[in-house]
Amino acid sequence: MVNKKTLLLAALFLLVACPMFGQTPGTSGMGPGEVKFLGAMLGLGIAGGLCGIGQGKAVAGAAEAMARNPGASGGIRFALILGLVFIETLTIYGLAIVFLYLK
Repeated sequence: MVNKKTLLLAALFLLVACPMFGQTPGTSGMGPGEVKFLGAMLGLGIAGGLCGIGQGKAVAGAAEAMARNPGASGGIRFALILGLVFIETLTIYGLAIVFLYLK
């Protein structure tokens, strides 16, 4: 099983690297604007992924808290929704910054 995964990963790396060998010598193949765009999208992807992890942890904590104390579920739900709004707003601000940066 490990050998199959290693072989598949090696094949994937070779397929991804093929366009690199087709470039003209002396150039990188990407202009400055494309590198800037790639970096911005990579940063936005990381920010979005980490916000998703944070949202998952918040929902898990709220579900555990509601299971332990059902009487306080209203306050916990309010705090959960407020926290999720703040986390999602962080991702939207990241998207706005990327759009302003690429303009």
